[in-house]
Amino acid sequence: MMLADYAQAAEGKLNILGGGWTITTGRVPSALAILLEIPWDRTNERHQFRIELVDADGNAVIGQGPDGKGPVVLAGGLEVGRPPGIKRGTPIPVPLAINMGPHPLEPDTRYEWRLFINGETDEDWRAAFSTTPALDSPR
Repeated sequence: MMLADYAQAAEGKLNILGGGWTITTGRVPSALAILLEIPWDRTNERHQFRIELVDADGNAVIGQGPDGKGPVVLAGGLEVGRPPGIKRGTPIPVPLAINMGPHPLEPDTRYEWRLFINGETDEDWRAAFSTTPALDSPR
């Protein structure tokens, strides 16, 4: 999972612009570029994903969700089949590109996007970033 300015999933690949940043003002659009690898034995079944924005203490960021009140959560489902002729046991890549408008985030704060697949997560399924200090605050 990578933070970017813009991402696109096309033809089984990720196209990423401005990828790999870790510091932002929070007042600009951003994207999550995610490349999942579905194990061979987990293809042809439905998988649910959930991506949550949390603060440095692991608490959900509230007040900026789709309804303007709840937590910032992105969720969906996917199912991938096995392409014809692929060697048995080969994991199947699934690119996801999630583009977002600006989030009104607190300045000088650490945040993290956390990915859950079928309710499970992993340390590697995180993308952390910081917001810059407010312009009127001393450094």
